[in-house]
Amino acid sequence: MKKLFILSLLLSPTCAFSMHIAEGFLPANWCVFWYVLFIPFLFYGLKRIKKISSENSEAKMLLAVAAAFVIILSSLKLPSVAGSSSHLTGVALGAILFGATSMSVLATIALLFQALLLAHGGITTLGANAFSMAVVGSFVAVGIYNLLKLSKLPRNANIFITAVVSNLSIYAVTSVQLALAFENGTSPFGESLIKFLSMFMVVQAPLAIAEGILTVLVIKLIEAYSLIEIKQINPKYIYEEKN
Repeated sequence: MKKLFILSLLLSPTCAFSMHIAEGFLPANWCVFWYVLFIPFLFYGLKRIKKISSENSEAKMLLAVAAAFVIILSSLKLPSVAGSSSHLTGVALGAILFGATSMSVLATIALLFQALLLAHGGITTLGANAFSMAVVGSFVAVGIYNLLKLSKLPRNANIFITAVVSNLSIYAVTSVQLALAFENGTSPFGESLIKFLSMFMVVQAPLAIAEGILTVLVIKLIEAYSLIEIKQINPKYIYEEKN
């Protein structure tokens, strides 16, 4: 009975403070705002994936792996404090391999799948969820990865830090989205932001570390067993340190 209760907690949808903002939780004006902000990235990402696939047909398999990685990791939600939930995201892997704009498509597929089949997130809030996870998380990953390359850190350390920071950035942006939506006279933006950040970060920090480790391991597996070298897809990925 105890195991059944724990399982129900893990699988039950959370509505208020999860990384994937639930259906109907954002006011209509903010839903529209985040959709308008996100859609250009989606269209550019579609063009980018089409270009990658046409230039190298073997990259399609790795695109599928990157999408599956996001779907699996971001579908695993863990209860957090005050009715919230925490997640791994998986977007750093695809961002490193294919660039940030490509992940705007892959992560949106994952979010749409979860909204329709897992009651996790929502259609009205898809724009907000996609902007924080598919756009911000991906661009932060690419930016951090390229910045750390200048420091000549070991490649695995670079990948690990990139995944950790990308994960935490998604929660930070979601906190901003919620604080903006529910700012009022009794709950100013600053106070709301601190509240949402504090609820997320306590539990999210160890999960971000776990995601960093998983991302390193998966990339090593891809390199070991893939029929195509990652360098053929993203020449910027490896900086002559594959010894």
